[in-house]
Amino acid sequence: MTHFAATASDNTIQSRGRVSDILERTCLRDDFVAVERTMLERISSRSEVLHDAGVYTVRAGGKRLRVLLVLLAARMGTYDFTRAVHPAVAIELLHAASLIHDDLVDHATSRRGQATIHHTWDRNVALALGDFLFGLAARELANEPDPRIIGFYVHAAQRMVEGELHPVTQILPFEDASAQYFRKISAKTAVLFEAACKSGIAVCGGDERIIAALGTFGHELGMAFQIVDDILDMTEAASILGKPVGNDLREGTITLPLIHAVQRSSDPRLRKLVVGPVPDEDIATLIELIVDAGGIEASYGTARECIERALAAIEPFADPLIYRTLTDVTDIVLHRRS
Repeated sequence: MTHFAATASDNTIQSRGRVSDILERTCLRDDFVAVERTMLERISSRSEVLHDAGVYTVRAGGKRLRVLLVLLAARMGTYDFTRAVHPAVAIELLHAASLIHDDLVDHATSRRGQATIHHTWDRNVALALGDFLFGLAARELANEPDPRIIGFYVHAAQRMVEGELHPVTQILPFEDASAQYFRKISAKTAVLFEAACKSGIAVCGGDERIIAALGTFGHELGMAFQIVDDILDMTEAASILGKPVGNDLREGTITLPLIHAVQRSSDPRLRKLVVGPVPDEDIATLIELIVDAGGIEASYGTARECIERALAAIEPFADPLIYRTLTDVTDIVLHRRS
Protein backbone atom coordinates (compact mmCIF):
# COMPACT_ATOMS: atom_id res chain seq x y z
CA MET A 1 0.00 0.00 0.00
CA THR A 2 2.76 2.48 0.93
CA HIS A 3 4.80 1.62 -2.15
CA PHE A 4 1.76 2.07 -4.36
CA ALA A 5 1.00 5.46 -2.79
CA ALA A 6 4.49 6.85 -3.39
CA THR A 7 4.53 5.65 -7.00
CA ALA A 8 1.13 7.18 -7.71
CA SER A 9 2.29 10.52 -6.31
CA ASP A 10 5.50 10.67 -8.35
CA ASN A 11 3.76 9.75 -11.59
CA THR A 12 1.03 12.31 -10.99
CA ILE A 13 3.49 15.11 -10.23
CA GLN A 14 5.45 14.41 -13.41
CA SER A 15 2.28 15.10 -15.43
CA ARG A 16 1.57 18.45 -13.80
CA GLY A 17 4.11 20.61 -15.60
CA ARG A 18 4.17 24.05 -14.07
CA VAL A 19 2.61 22.87 -10.83
CA SER A 20 5.70 20.73 -10.35
CA ASP A 21 7.89 23.79 -11.01
CA ILE A 22 6.02 25.70 -8.31
CA LEU A 23 6.49 22.86 -5.84
CA GLU A 24 10.24 22.84 -6.44
CA ARG A 25 10.55 26.63 -6.15
CA THR A 26 8.64 26.77 -2.87
CA CYS A 27 10.18 23.59 -1.40
CA LEU A 28 6.70 22.07 -1.10
CA ARG A 29 7.22 18.98 -3.24
CA ASP A 30 7.71 16.58 -0.33
CA ASP A 31 4.69 17.96 1.49
CA PHE A 32 2.60 17.73 -1.68
CA VAL A 33 3.58 14.06 -2.07
CA ALA A 34 2.81 13.48 1.60
CA VAL A 35 -0.72 14.85 1.14
CA GLU A 36 -1.38 12.40 -1.67
CA ARG A 37 0.10 9.53 0.30
CA THR A 38 -2.09 10.45 3.26
CA MET A 39 -5.15 10.48 1.02
CA LEU A 40 -4.42 6.93 -0.08
CA GLU A 41 -3.93 5.87 3.53
CA ARG A 42 -7.22 7.46 4.58
CA ILE A 43 -9.31 5.60 1.99
CA SER A 44 -8.38 2.23 3.44
CA SER A 45 -11.66 0.47 4.16
CA ARG A 46 -12.93 -2.88 5.37
CA SER A 47 -15.07 -2.80 2.23
CA GLU A 48 -12.93 -4.04 -0.65
CA VAL A 49 -15.04 -2.32 -3.27
CA LEU A 50 -14.89 1.03 -1.45
CA HIS A 51 -11.14 0.70 -1.11
CA ASP A 52 -10.63 -0.20 -4.78
CA ALA A 53 -12.97 2.53 -6.01
CA GLY A 54 -11.32 5.04 -3.68
CA VAL A 55 -7.81 4.19 -4.93
CA TYR A 56 -9.10 4.45 -8.50
CA THR A 57 -10.47 7.92 -7.73
CA VAL A 58 -7.29 9.21 -6.05
CA ARG A 59 -5.08 7.85 -8.81
CA ALA A 60 -7.20 9.67 -11.41
CA GLY A 61 -5.54 12.71 -9.88
CA GLY A 62 -5.70 16.06 -11.59
CA LYS A 63 -3.46 19.01 -10.86
CA ARG A 64 -4.45 19.12 -7.17
CA LEU A 65 -4.73 22.90 -7.38
CA ARG A 66 -6.81 23.06 -4.21
CA VAL A 67 -4.11 21.19 -2.27
CA LEU A 68 -1.51 23.54 -3.71
CA LEU A 69 -3.58 26.54 -2.62
CA VAL A 70 -3.82 25.25 0.96
CA LEU A 71 -0.05 24.83 1.14
CA LEU A 72 0.76 28.16 -0.52
CA ALA A 73 -1.69 30.01 1.70
CA ALA A 74 -0.07 28.35 4.71
CA ARG A 75 3.29 29.69 3.48
CA MET A 76 1.94 33.20 4.05
CA GLY A 77 1.83 32.49 7.77
CA THR A 78 4.09 30.52 10.12
CA TYR A 79 4.24 27.37 8.02
CA ASP A 80 3.51 24.13 9.86
CA PHE A 81 2.81 21.12 7.67
CA THR A 82 1.48 19.09 10.60
CA ARG A 83 -1.39 21.61 10.71
CA ALA A 84 -1.72 22.30 6.97
CA VAL A 85 -1.96 18.62 6.04
CA HIS A 86 -5.46 18.23 7.52
CA PRO A 87 -7.24 20.88 5.41
CA ALA A 88 -5.12 19.89 2.39
CA VAL A 89 -6.26 16.26 2.56
CA ALA A 90 -9.83 17.24 3.42
CA ILE A 91 -10.17 19.67 0.51
CA GLU A 92 -9.21 17.04 -2.03
CA LEU A 93 -11.42 14.36 -0.49
CA LEU A 94 -14.35 16.78 -0.50
CA HIS A 95 -13.59 17.75 -4.10
CA ALA A 96 -13.40 14.10 -5.18
CA ALA A 97 -16.71 13.35 -3.48
CA SER A 98 -18.40 16.25 -5.23
CA LEU A 99 -17.12 15.10 -8.64
CA ILE A 100 -18.47 11.60 -8.10
CA HIS A 101 -21.89 12.99 -7.26
CA ASP A 102 -21.72 15.48 -10.17
CA ASP A 103 -20.96 12.64 -12.57
CA LEU A 104 -23.99 10.78 -11.28
CA VAL A 105 -26.26 13.77 -11.76
CA ASP A 106 -24.84 14.48 -15.23
CA HIS A 107 -24.85 10.80 -16.29
CA ALA A 108 -21.20 11.27 -17.31
CA THR A 109 -19.36 8.18 -18.52
CA SER A 110 -15.83 9.60 -18.35
CA ARG A 111 -13.72 12.18 -16.53
CA ARG A 112 -10.09 13.03 -17.25
CA GLY A 113 -10.08 10.30 -19.85
CA GLN A 114 -11.11 7.60 -17.40
CA ALA A 115 -14.45 5.91 -16.87
CA THR A 116 -16.48 7.39 -14.02
CA ILE A 117 -17.12 5.42 -10.83
CA HIS A 118 -20.74 4.63 -11.60
CA HIS A 119 -19.76 3.54 -15.11
CA THR A 120 -16.89 1.34 -13.86
CA TRP A 121 -18.80 -0.14 -10.92
CA ASP A 122 -22.41 0.98 -10.56
CA ARG A 123 -24.59 3.78 -9.21
CA ASN A 124 -24.78 2.34 -5.70
CA VAL A 125 -21.00 2.13 -5.42
CA ALA A 126 -20.67 5.72 -6.64
CA LEU A 127 -23.20 6.98 -4.08
CA ALA A 128 -21.51 5.04 -1.30
CA LEU A 129 -18.02 6.20 -2.28
CA GLY A 130 -19.10 9.84 -2.48
CA ASP A 131 -20.62 9.63 0.98
CA PHE A 132 -17.55 7.77 2.25
CA LEU A 133 -15.22 10.50 0.99
CA PHE A 134 -17.39 13.22 2.53
CA GLY A 135 -17.14 11.35 5.82
CA LEU A 136 -13.36 11.01 5.51
CA ALA A 137 -13.04 14.74 4.87
CA ALA A 138 -15.03 15.47 8.01
CA ARG A 139 -12.92 13.06 10.05
CA GLU A 140 -9.75 14.71 8.75
CA LEU A 141 -11.00 18.12 9.84
CA ALA A 142 -11.80 16.73 13.29
CA ASN A 143 -8.02 16.42 13.73
CA GLU A 144 -7.64 20.20 13.36
CA PRO A 145 -8.11 22.10 16.67
CA ASP A 146 -9.14 25.42 15.08
CA PRO A 147 -12.95 25.27 14.78
CA ARG A 148 -12.98 27.89 12.04
CA ILE A 149 -11.52 25.38 9.58
CA ILE A 150 -14.40 22.95 9.67
CA GLY A 151 -16.70 25.98 9.45
CA PHE A 152 -15.06 27.01 6.16
CA TYR A 153 -15.55 23.51 4.76
CA VAL A 154 -19.10 22.99 5.99
CA HIS A 155 -20.07 26.32 4.43
CA ALA A 156 -18.46 25.26 1.14
CA ALA A 157 -20.15 21.84 1.15
CA GLN A 158 -23.54 23.41 1.85
CA ARG A 159 -23.13 25.92 -0.98
CA MET A 160 -22.01 23.21 -3.40
CA VAL A 161 -25.15 21.17 -2.77
CA GLU A 162 -27.35 24.26 -3.08
CA GLY A 163 -25.64 25.16 -6.34
CA GLU A 164 -26.66 21.88 -7.91
CA LEU A 165 -30.29 22.82 -7.41
CA HIS A 166 -30.01 26.29 -8.96
CA PRO A 167 -29.37 25.79 -12.67
CA VAL A 168 -29.04 28.62 -15.17
CA THR A 169 -32.45 28.77 -16.81
CA GLN A 170 -32.23 31.72 -19.23
CA ILE A 171 -29.95 33.22 -21.84
CA LEU A 172 -31.56 36.67 -21.98
CA PRO A 173 -31.47 39.37 -20.78
CA PHE A 174 -27.71 39.26 -20.36
CA GLU A 175 -27.69 40.77 -16.84
CA ASP A 176 -30.11 38.19 -15.47
CA ALA A 177 -28.56 35.23 -17.28
CA SER A 178 -25.01 36.12 -16.24
CA ALA A 179 -26.12 36.72 -12.64
CA GLN A 180 -27.64 33.23 -12.57
CA TYR A 181 -24.44 31.79 -14.06
CA PHE A 182 -22.12 33.54 -11.60
CA ARG A 183 -24.28 32.45 -8.67
CA LYS A 184 -24.14 28.88 -9.97
CA ILE A 185 -20.36 28.69 -10.42
CA SER A 186 -19.72 30.49 -7.14
CA ALA A 187 -21.50 27.64 -5.37
CA LYS A 188 -20.35 24.86 -7.69
CA THR A 189 -16.63 25.67 -7.79
CA ALA A 190 -15.42 28.92 -6.26
CA VAL A 191 -16.41 28.23 -2.65
CA LEU A 192 -14.05 25.25 -2.46
CA PHE A 193 -11.11 27.32 -3.74
CA GLU A 194 -12.06 29.94 -1.16
CA ALA A 195 -12.15 27.37 1.66
CA ALA A 196 -8.73 26.03 0.61
CA CYS A 197 -7.08 29.44 0.81
CA LYS A 198 -8.78 30.51 4.05
CA SER A 199 -8.01 27.26 5.86
CA GLY A 200 -4.35 27.24 4.76
CA ILE A 201 -3.60 30.66 6.21
CA ALA A 202 -5.85 30.20 9.25
CA VAL A 203 -4.02 27.09 10.51
CA CYS A 204 -0.70 28.90 10.15
CA GLY A 205 -1.48 31.99 12.18
CA GLY A 206 -3.00 34.47 9.75
CA ASP A 207 -5.19 37.23 11.14
CA GLU A 208 -8.73 37.95 9.99
CA ARG A 209 -7.65 40.51 7.39
CA ILE A 210 -5.35 38.16 5.53
CA ILE A 211 -7.83 35.28 5.86
CA ALA A 212 -10.46 37.47 4.19
CA ALA A 213 -8.00 38.56 1.49
CA LEU A 214 -7.01 35.01 0.67
CA GLY A 215 -10.66 34.01 0.69
CA THR A 216 -11.31 36.63 -1.97
CA PHE A 217 -8.30 35.43 -3.94
CA GLY A 218 -9.51 31.83 -3.82
CA HIS A 219 -13.08 32.69 -4.73
CA GLU A 220 -12.12 34.81 -7.73
CA LEU A 221 -9.61 32.17 -8.85
CA GLY A 222 -12.32 29.52 -8.60
CA MET A 223 -14.68 31.65 -10.68
CA ALA A 224 -12.01 31.98 -13.39
CA PHE A 225 -11.31 28.24 -13.19
CA GLN A 226 -14.94 27.33 -13.89
CA ILE A 227 -15.30 29.89 -16.68
CA VAL A 228 -12.23 28.42 -18.39
CA ASP A 229 -13.60 24.92 -17.80
CA ASP A 230 -16.80 25.92 -19.58
CA ILE A 231 -14.80 27.41 -22.45
CA LEU A 232 -12.74 24.23 -22.81
CA ASP A 233 -15.94 22.20 -23.02
CA MET A 234 -16.45 23.86 -26.41
CA THR A 235 -12.89 24.32 -27.67
CA GLU A 236 -10.71 21.37 -26.69
CA ALA A 237 -10.43 17.98 -28.32
CA ALA A 238 -12.15 15.10 -26.58
CA SER A 239 -8.79 13.36 -26.16
CA ILE A 240 -7.55 16.27 -24.04
CA LEU A 241 -10.79 16.90 -22.16
CA GLY A 242 -11.31 13.26 -21.28
CA LYS A 243 -15.01 13.71 -22.08
CA PRO A 244 -17.11 14.53 -25.16
CA VAL A 245 -16.74 18.03 -26.65
CA GLY A 246 -19.81 20.20 -26.15
CA ASN A 247 -21.09 18.08 -23.30
CA ASP A 248 -22.69 21.09 -21.57
CA LEU A 249 -24.64 21.97 -24.71
CA ARG A 250 -25.59 18.34 -25.17
CA GLU A 251 -27.04 18.30 -21.65
CA GLY A 252 -28.82 21.62 -22.07
CA THR A 253 -26.52 23.40 -19.59
CA ILE A 254 -26.23 27.15 -20.18
CA THR A 255 -22.71 28.52 -19.62
CA LEU A 256 -21.02 31.88 -20.06
CA PRO A 257 -19.73 31.47 -23.66
CA LEU A 258 -23.30 30.86 -24.81
CA ILE A 259 -24.66 33.77 -22.74
CA HIS A 260 -22.03 36.14 -24.19
CA ALA A 261 -22.66 34.86 -27.72
CA VAL A 262 -26.42 35.37 -27.56
CA GLN A 263 -25.92 38.89 -26.24
CA ARG A 264 -23.56 39.72 -29.11
CA SER A 265 -25.31 38.01 -32.01
CA SER A 266 -28.68 38.42 -33.69
CA ASP A 267 -28.34 35.08 -35.48
CA PRO A 268 -31.68 33.33 -34.81
CA ARG A 269 -30.00 29.93 -34.99
CA LEU A 270 -28.34 30.59 -31.63
CA ARG A 271 -31.67 30.98 -29.85
CA LYS A 272 -33.27 28.14 -31.78
CA LEU A 273 -30.53 25.63 -31.02
CA VAL A 274 -30.29 26.31 -27.29
CA VAL A 275 -33.88 25.51 -26.38
CA GLY A 276 -33.20 22.44 -24.24
CA PRO A 277 -30.53 19.77 -24.85
CA VAL A 278 -28.76 20.08 -28.21
CA PRO A 279 -28.76 17.03 -30.51
CA ASP A 280 -25.33 15.59 -31.32
CA GLU A 281 -25.62 16.56 -34.99
CA ASP A 282 -26.05 20.26 -34.06
CA ILE A 283 -23.20 20.54 -31.54
CA ALA A 284 -20.47 21.52 -34.01
CA THR A 285 -22.70 24.12 -35.68
CA LEU A 286 -23.67 25.71 -32.36
CA ILE A 287 -20.06 25.87 -31.15
CA GLU A 288 -19.07 27.56 -34.43
CA LEU A 289 -21.85 30.12 -33.95
CA ILE A 290 -20.69 30.80 -30.37
CA VAL A 291 -17.09 31.28 -31.50
CA ASP A 292 -18.07 33.54 -34.42
CA ALA A 293 -20.23 35.67 -32.12
CA GLY A 294 -17.28 36.26 -29.78
CA GLY A 295 -18.62 34.18 -26.89
CA ILE A 296 -15.29 32.45 -26.25
CA GLU A 297 -13.22 35.64 -26.41
CA ALA A 298 -15.63 37.52 -24.15
CA SER A 299 -15.62 34.69 -21.62
CA TYR A 300 -11.83 34.72 -21.45
CA GLY A 301 -12.11 38.46 -20.81
CA THR A 302 -14.43 37.79 -17.88
CA ALA A 303 -12.01 35.18 -16.51
CA ARG A 304 -9.15 37.67 -16.73
CA GLU A 305 -11.21 40.18 -14.76
CA CYS A 306 -11.64 37.56 -12.02
CA ILE A 307 -7.87 36.99 -11.97
CA GLU A 308 -7.19 40.72 -11.67
CA ARG A 309 -9.50 40.95 -8.65
CA ALA A 310 -7.88 37.86 -7.12
CA LEU A 311 -4.35 39.26 -7.34
CA ALA A 312 -5.43 42.72 -6.16
CA ALA A 313 -6.84 41.16 -2.98
CA ILE A 314 -3.55 39.57 -1.90
CA GLU A 315 -1.06 42.14 -3.16
CA PRO A 316 -0.91 44.06 0.17
CA PHE A 317 -0.17 40.85 2.11
CA ALA A 318 2.03 38.57 0.00
CA ASP A 319 5.81 38.78 -0.11
CA PRO A 320 7.35 38.90 -3.62
CA LEU A 321 8.02 35.15 -3.87
CA ILE A 322 4.53 34.09 -2.81
CA TYR A 323 2.91 36.80 -4.95
CA ARG A 324 4.88 35.63 -7.98
CA THR A 325 3.97 32.03 -7.20
CA LEU A 326 0.27 32.78 -6.83
CA THR A 327 0.45 34.77 -10.07
CA ASP A 328 1.83 31.63 -11.71
CA VAL A 329 -1.10 29.66 -10.30
CA THR A 330 -3.54 32.13 -11.85
CA ASP A 331 -1.70 31.78 -15.14
CA ILE A 332 -2.05 28.00 -14.99
CA VAL A 333 -5.79 28.38 -14.42
CA LEU A 334 -6.24 30.89 -17.23
CA HIS A 335 -4.19 29.02 -19.82
CA ARG A 336 -4.83 25.40 -18.93
CA ARG A 337 -6.02 22.94 -21.54
CA SER A 338 -7.93 20.49 -19.32
